Amino acid sequence: MTKIEIDDQEEKPLDPAMENVRRKMVRLQIVSGAIMFVSLMAVFGAVVYKVTRTEPAGSAPVASNGVPSGSPVSGTVTLPSGFAVQSTSLSGSQILFYGQGADGKHRAIVVDTKTGHTVADITVAGN
Repeated sequence: MTKIEIDDQEEKPLDPAMENVRRKMVRLQIVSGAIMFVSLMAVFGAVVYKVTRTEPAGSAPVASNGVPSGSPVSGTVTLPSGFAVQSTSLSGSQILFYGQGADGKHRAIVVDTKTGHTVADITVAGN
């Protein structure tokens, strides 16, 4: 009952169609393994890069929200004389001042807080 015949233990050759399927599966397994290995090495390389990278000298530590953690940014912006600010907006390191000039025309002035220079001075034409 538990005796196994020797003929049953030997592998019989596969038919050609099944052999092709087996070869394709082995090839797929090798390609998938290689892709997984390359991906794992890329992640490992990125982790090592982040851990070993040093911060540039002279730069203030910055919190995750982009605000310097040492001290707040301070500076002075000189707007044209007679310019009345109606609204402001901040985007990254640039501030938009929207208002009305001394001549009565609406203007948008963009100033970079890092350099202190005016990036754009736009006259808004309207009805």
